Amino acid sequence: MNNEISRRVNALEPSATLAMSQKSTELKAQGVDVINLSVGEPDFYTPDHIKRAAHEAIDANFSFYSPVPGYLSLREAVCEKLERENGLSFTPDQIVVGNGAKQALCNTILALVNEGDEVVIPTPAWVSYVQMVNLCGGKSVLVPVGIDQDFKVTPEQLEAAITERTKVLLLCSPSNPSGAVYSRDELKGLADVLERHPQVVVIADEIYEHINYVGHHESIAQFPALRDRVAIINGVSKAYAMTGWRIGYVAAPTWLAKAVNKLQGQYTSGASSIAQKAAEAAYRGSQDCVEEMRQAFQRRRDLVVKLVRDIPGLSLNEPHGAFYVFPKVTDYYGKRYGDTVIGDDLDLAMYLLNEAHVATVGGTAFCCPGYLRMSYATSDENLIEALARIKAALAKLE
Repeated sequence: MNNEISRRVNALEPSATLAMSQKSTELKAQGVDVINLSVGEPDFYTPDHIKRAAHEAIDANFSFYSPVPGYLSLREAVCEKLERENGLSFTPDQIVVGNGAKQALCNTILALVNEGDEVVIPTPAWVSYVQMVNLCGGKSVLVPVGIDQDFKVTPEQLEAAITERTKVLLLCSPSNPSGAVYSRDELKGLADVLERHPQVVVIADEIYEHINYVGHHESIAQFPALRDRVAIINGVSKAYAMTGWRIGYVAAPTWLAKAVNKLQGQYTSGASSIAQKAAEAAYRGSQDCVEEMRQAFQRRRDLVVKLVRDIPGLSLNEPHGAFYVFPKVTDYYGKRYGDTVIGDDLDLAMYLLNEAHVATVGGTAFCCPGYLRMSYATSDENLIEALARIKAALAKLE
């Protein structure tokens, strides 16, 4: 029997965020009081009116296969949302609903990238971007954008990264893991560069759109010159506390949406019928819940920034979106406690898990060594205790 796994799968690396979350779960199972700041999901429950819509869908027998791109009513609701909130005009045939924004993103990359094609990715970047490009046989062109530039790529950096092989720019705003949010003027600078390179398609990951602390979300899709080559990735997971419902979508030019639909039809078909009806209620119902959660996240952001800045050796900018802080931790390199020596951010994350019983994720997982990602999608009490533990554990290093 041949047990050899394909080169395609062997080339993939496990998700570092899921791995750290799993380690913290294992410690909890052993009775260790672990505070998990590694997970990227809201700690709120799905709002009641959305849950009621799911119950109603079950009672109305929405139990059959759904259309591959999603129910027409949901795609219409997405179009209404894009027009109402973003000033963007899409038709239902330009929307493909998938099993979470993660699948919508991977579908889009698979539909665009051939072997040898280059994908420009500003880093730090979400852990799965590079792995999805690897799956296609593409080449990730990483553009480091550190804390000194607020983790945002400049037009000059983008211009320098584009070659004749560039197929895609993958842009995330608000950003996971840094919390960076691009302004309209900053996006306009990038759009001006892209206008000179018509072969480049932009994949705009906007899943954290509603968790921002600067006001109205700005999308790079708003610029007319790019209108036919921007694919927006979004969904209900973060804004509506619906991570487990697994509903995301891509809004794209018709030529690309058709390709994504064709691809999805061959390996998952349509997303959950019940979850789709719940998502429709999320988009068409009251948006008060979105603002309530956003305000809670902003209060937590302010709390965590204050607590992190009170820890010697950590450098931190103020994130303007998402629910993460991403402090620089290189001042602790070379320090030790007992037999533990901190050689990099991964060592530090493991030290904090074992010594402080707080789960974080090293910046190396986000193609940005020297940092730690901490999620503040948990209670104020947990955050205060977690940062106190981290401060005490770091003080032991010498």
